[in-house]
Amino acid sequence: MPKNTTTPVIEFEPEFVNGLKHIFEDLITFNQVLGLKIASIMPGKVIAHIAMKPELVGHFSFNRIHGGVISAGLDAMGGVAVMAAIGARHMDEPPLQRLHRFSKLGTIDLRIDYLRPGIGELFELRSEVMRLGSRVASTRMEFLGADGKLLSTGAGAYIVS
Repeated sequence: MPKNTTTPVIEFEPEFVNGLKHIFEDLITFNQVLGLKIASIMPGKVIAHIAMKPELVGHFSFNRIHGGVISAGLDAMGGVAVMAAIGARHMDEPPLQRLHRFSKLGTIDLRIDYLRPGIGELFELRSEVMRLGSRVASTRMEFLGADGKLLSTGAGAYIVS
C-alpha cells in the first residue's frame, strides 16, 4: 500500500501573520527604506513586492534598481521565510510565543546571481526554505520583474539557534 506523501496544510492565525508582517515591514527600518511589502506568507514560502522609487536607482541613465537593493531584499526574504518555517514547526505554541523565537535569527551566508538588469516599476520577491535544521536553515530566493521575468536569484543560510 503506498504511503500518503501529502503534507498537511498549515494555516497561520491572523495574529501570527500580522505579527510577522509588523516585524518585517515596521520594526526592521531598512525594509521600510527598501519599500518591502509582504504579499503572502505560507509555511516556508513568502512573497513580497518592492515598488521602484528614485532612492533605489543604481544606474541613473537606465533607471535601473541598485544591486544592493536586490541583495538586501533577497536576504530579508530568506530571513522572513525562515521565520514562517519556524512558526509552522511550532504550531503547538501561541502566536506571540512563536514570534519571540526570531531573536537569534541571522544571515550566515548569502549568494546573489544577477541575471538581468532590474528595470521596472514593481518587482516581486519570492523566498522558499529548502531545509530547516535545528541550528541552520537554507533558503532559495528569486527577484522578478512585473512581467514575471527572473532578474536575480539568491541562496542563503541562516542561523536559527
